[in-house]
Amino acid sequence: MGPKAVGMSQVPDNFLGLDEKYSDYGAARYAVLPVPYDATTCYASGTRDGPRAVITASQQVEWFDEELEDEYFEAGIATRDPVEPDLNSPERMHQRVFDVARHIVKDGKFLIGLGGEHSITSGLVRAVMTHRRRLSVLQIDAHADLRDSYQGTAYSHACVMRRVHDLGATLVPVGIRSCSQAESRFMKRAGITPITARECHETDDWIDRAVEGLADNVYITIDIDGFDPAYAPGTGTPEPGGLGYYQVVDLLRAVTEAKNVLGADIVEIKPVPGQTVTEFLAARLAYKLIAYTQAGNDLSGSKGKRSHDAGGTADQQ
Repeated sequence: MGPKAVGMSQVPDNFLGLDEKYSDYGAARYAVLPVPYDATTCYASGTRDGPRAVITASQQVEWFDEELEDEYFEAGIATRDPVEPDLNSPERMHQRVFDVARHIVKDGKFLIGLGGEHSITSGLVRAVMTHRRRLSVLQIDAHADLRDSYQGTAYSHACVMRRVHDLGATLVPVGIRSCSQAESRFMKRAGITPITARECHETDDWIDRAVEGLADNVYITIDIDGFDPAYAPGTGTPEPGGLGYYQVVDLLRAVTEAKNVLGADIVEIKPVPGQTVTEFLAARLAYKLIAYTQAGNDLSGSKGKRSHDAGGTADQQ
């Protein structure tokens, strides 16, 4: 990616607009992987443009985190080339995402996927699970995404969390407010207890319940439609009654304080012409995850949480 002109200056065209010293892949702790794919979207398409829009918006994000009162880009954030979409086979696209992501995980990087539709998450989680088999997935989402098949494929965005469940990961869905009867029955059979959006608005212990439901090792997937459309209008399947920004970042902070977060993605961003609200929100969330995963030990005080470093010896227990 070449430099993008901003006014009279040149800003490197990567996540946060970082100079080579902080964006070099070899030295970076974090790797941002764009996946511009939306072949199975079933309502409004356009999420293929999400990763590019988020990276562009990120170049306007302040490096100083006003909450934590520090900067967190110096750990290194490399922006990888986009994964080339396979528009003919969702199953082959899953394999393509996995193949690219597993090399990033093998290199000891903290993986941050940018979508693109939610179907990409199963390949990303599968890659992280080559490093840690015992994994739980925090899913922030409006929809359960637990259909076994949809519109002729088991790799639809509507099936992604079913595929993640098939991998053996424990699911903790938060913000759910739309699912089919079959999905509801499956959750009961599988012992999956979603924390609904209504519970997030009406109860005081929902964050504690989410954290308690997670294993030590965690992957976080954020479907941007988990937010209320007032905060994130740029998404393919908006649902009323969603979460607010501070609800989500409070949850992310609590999880990174208590658990070992190994990777994340932010998906289903569909840019709206004439505004940048949703992609800027996604960029801020990605940088929040970078900040929280670095500051986690300090935030949690003497809880004795393990290191957030994604490298080291694989836990195959």
